[in-house]
Amino acid sequence: MSAAGISAAGPADLDALMTWREEVLREVFSIPESEPMGELLAANRTYYRAALADGSHIACFASIGGEIVGCGGACLQREMPSPDNPGGLCAYLMNIYTRPQFRGRGVGRETVCWLIGRAKAAGAGKIYLEASENGRALYSGIGFSDMDGYMKLAK
Repeated sequence: MSAAGISAAGPADLDALMTWREEVLREVFSIPESEPMGELLAANRTYYRAALADGSHIACFASIGGEIVGCGGACLQREMPSPDNPGGLCAYLMNIYTRPQFRGRGVGRETVCWLIGRAKAAGAGKIYLEASENGRALYSGIGFSDMDGYMKLAK
């Protein structure tokens, strides 16, 4: 297990959240440092401002020895209540990221478990995420399973 501490990030942390969001986007989508992301980052800043203020997004940082080494978030949204989610509140975990040199120490697990706890405390009856190949073992070890029957509209 890591010695990481997980702390909530809020509106006062907007600049730090944006720095981490850019790092995540560049790694996940293989966007070179030389490629400008101004419009996308502006849209993310607008999202964070609104969603952190109204409580529809939970964000956190993972730190070791006072250094931020990872981040994570959960988007809270309503869907129609159903037998598997009678309250209708869902949490979509996203932006789960640990810097490469800190991976394999349990930081991701601590981040995900912290977010799950916060999502459940908010009343989320369904918690889901998209998993990269590198993250699948972590998520399945926590209890996530593949969702059958979902499809995505291609652009």
